[in-house]
Amino acid sequence: QYLQLMRATLRTNFFLQSDLAIGEHCLSFKFDCRTIDELPKPKPRYEIFVFDKRVQGVHLRGGKVARGGLRWSDRNEDFRTEVLGLVKAQQVKNAVIVPMGAKGGFVCTREPSDNSREAFIENGKFCYRLFINSLLSVTDNLQDGEVIAPEKTVCWDEHDPYFVVAADKGTATFSDIANDISARRGFWLGDAFASGGSIGYDHKAMGITARGAWVAVQRHFRELGIDVQSEPFTAVAVGDMAGDVFGNGMLCSDQIKLKAAFNHAHIFLDPKPDPASSFEERKRLFEQVAGWDSYDQSLISEGGGIFSRQSKSIPLSPQVKSWLGVEDDSLPPNRLIKAILQAEVDLLWNGGIGTYIKAATESHADVGDRANNELRVDGASLGARVFGEGGNLGATQLGRVEFCLAGGRCNTDFIDNAGGVDCSDHEVNIKILLDELVEQGVIDVAQRNELFLDMTDEVASLVLHNNYRQTQAISMIEQEARVRALEYQRVLSDFERRGILDRAIEFMPGDEELHDRKLQGKSLTRPEISVLVSYAKLSIKSELLKSDVFEDELIANLAEQAFPERLRGSHDNIISRHRLNREIIATQLASGLVDFMGIAFVQRMQEATGESVCTIAKAYMASVKLFHIDERWSEIEALDGVVSSEEQYKMFAHIVRLVRRSTRWLLRRCRSTIVPVDSVNRYIETAEFITAEAANLLRGDQLASYLAAREKYAELGVPGKLANFVAASRHIYNAFALQRTVEETGFDRARVCTAYFELGESLKLNWFADQIVSMSVENYWQALARESFRDELESQHASLTANLLAFSETGDIAKWSSDFNSYIDRWSTMTSEIVASQDMDIAMYPVALRELLDLAQASEPKRLRSA
Repeated sequence: QYLQLMRATLRTNFFLQSDLAIGEHCLSFKFDCRTIDELPKPKPRYEIFVFDKRVQGVHLRGGKVARGGLRWSDRNEDFRTEVLGLVKAQQVKNAVIVPMGAKGGFVCTREPSDNSREAFIENGKFCYRLFINSLLSVTDNLQDGEVIAPEKTVCWDEHDPYFVVAADKGTATFSDIANDISARRGFWLGDAFASGGSIGYDHKAMGITARGAWVAVQRHFRELGIDVQSEPFTAVAVGDMAGDVFGNGMLCSDQIKLKAAFNHAHIFLDPKPDPASSFEERKRLFEQVAGWDSYDQSLISEGGGIFSRQSKSIPLSPQVKSWLGVEDDSLPPNRLIKAILQAEVDLLWNGGIGTYIKAATESHADVGDRANNELRVDGASLGARVFGEGGNLGATQLGRVEFCLAGGRCNTDFIDNAGGVDCSDHEVNIKILLDELVEQGVIDVAQRNELFLDMTDEVASLVLHNNYRQTQAISMIEQEARVRALEYQRVLSDFERRGILDRAIEFMPGDEELHDRKLQGKSLTRPEISVLVSYAKLSIKSELLKSDVFEDELIANLAEQAFPERLRGSHDNIISRHRLNREIIATQLASGLVDFMGIAFVQRMQEATGESVCTIAKAYMASVKLFHIDERWSEIEALDGVVSSEEQYKMFAHIVRLVRRSTRWLLRRCRSTIVPVDSVNRYIETAEFITAEAANLLRGDQLASYLAAREKYAELGVPGKLANFVAASRHIYNAFALQRTVEETGFDRARVCTAYFELGESLKLNWFADQIVSMSVENYWQALARESFRDELESQHASLTANLLAFSETGDIAKWSSDFNSYIDRWSTMTSEIVASQDMDIAMYPVALRELLDLAQASEPKRLRSA
């Protein structure tokens, strides 16, 4: 083990003398964690261990491009274990941003002789400086684009200059200290090294973490049919108005009826709150950074009040007793808090510190938060309908799952409060770009700082959009997982087989438990889906970074979407030269694939076609651009509050089906030769023609269904262009086969399309396609067979259309049918038997398709057969 540890050591600053001009450092070692067998899972990519008689610390990274906060830990005996647990959570939290997860922590091993608070803080800052200098002493730098290794250091690893930190527990105000050290050392990232400094985005002023979590809260309630911005709703909460996440969160809506809250010192009770006056009072406390004891009690409803948690017992008014459903005239503070957590309200908002929810199957020792053992409740006993996690670790993962299985609604903390880390990532990426402009002399430092701060609102919009899309993806996957339980079980097993995910570490259900849930009409819960969404994005991003996908024009343009509007397409396309351009593109593409198409899409395409993630991504991108999916998707999102969430998700499902089918078609026909921009240019005119002319092209039941859908959408208030697209989405897919038929036959587009849809109605091909689509499957192989049947039918339909037009340029189906009457009779007999069959057998489909093939071959013109 010693030998293995030695071989895993990549760098040390042992031979480097401290330079007091840039700061003193401690002994540091950098390790390759993957090669150390004894490390507990999940293993980070790198560890830097810092040791000194005054300070000890550790920094763990999930990859070369990684970021996360540094905390001032108070766990001297096991701070490494603490940081390992945090980096595990950070890894999934960072799925929405460019860098992978990282976390660091340090402990002060020598207390100051002065016991004052000021001396304590100064000692912490001193140790923080030592820690930062020690980390940077084994980190590469960049000068004029060249990587510069640390002095007097043998580096057994590749170049590794990207090192970014952030604030965490105990270091919230230390960013300027870290950036000052970065400047003194001439570190290439400058004040992008530690986000949130003097020239940085102020998360509390932006309220970005709370606002991001509130996006999740709004979605939960919107799906319940409640608009929390215009309809009063009840809440209980953890924290106080002086806190960033709690304070900003409780100001996200003026409709909140906050009935109770608690922090470390007080319990706030207001049994019948007035939304308007209580909102204004909360706003005053937030602006004055005041605790609950500063609340104007004259504004509290009868029976309420502010009570100290140090009291032995707290008297309960009749109003509070009635609300909480308790008979005691008084309760100890801890029992009162438990009653508050179990009270029936609409929302439980976590904006504080501590773990208050566990599963019935977990002990308090499993939770690892001894201070709150007496307060903690089981997930199934929570009284709230929705749990919003602005703060971290308010519940265990199993506690969240239990809450959801009992009918509650929540995601996970790393989904809800991802806004903060996302905002910091935007800050770093923008600063890297702007600093290059400063270096080129395009702008000066003052202009850089002004421009950076002027984009605060735009950055906030980008971050909140990510929160919106990610929670939307979870909702769509949750619905799909109920009807595609076996498919999602395969995804979970595949992630485990490939080493992407460890079920035990992530508390994911086993196959037997998933089977039991299926019998109960349940499937994966939102907290579990949250984990899978993150791992799916990380896995796809990892595969994309190994590929040449960035060379494609359409995909390369995705980097623009990660930056504010005013930076796009400016300064000689500087975004395309960003040092993290590949990583930014991979992040944008992976997020789009999962947010639009779900976590099963890539695996499904791989199993159906055998193609790589890179090729699948190209086909997906071609489909998205071909059908203007970004625009249509945004138009559906704009219907929030206009139509129900249920109707929105149905519309999304139509679009997803179109993209899935078109992606598969391109993969089947083009394979690795796909060039997205060429595919768009080739098929877009036919796709737009079908969309515009659907009412004139469709026949029979297809036309009736299309018109009914369009009329329904119009009644719901869906704009006409969008309603037409969604109603026609099932048929727009035919653009691929029809365009090829146009090219092969030389006939104009209108004639080919008309003949295609008329033939589909005349031969009942449309009806047969419906039977295939609605065919129930019980296993993976039957699902593949269904897709194969659909491909075969589509191919024969296109061939028959070409044959018809070769026979009769006017598309005279009656004359064509009379010439091939015997074959058509055989096909009609087969479809009639299928109609009459009460128990559809999967074997009937290939037999029927064989009859159709006979017709296609028999009607093929001689000149084509001889060719």
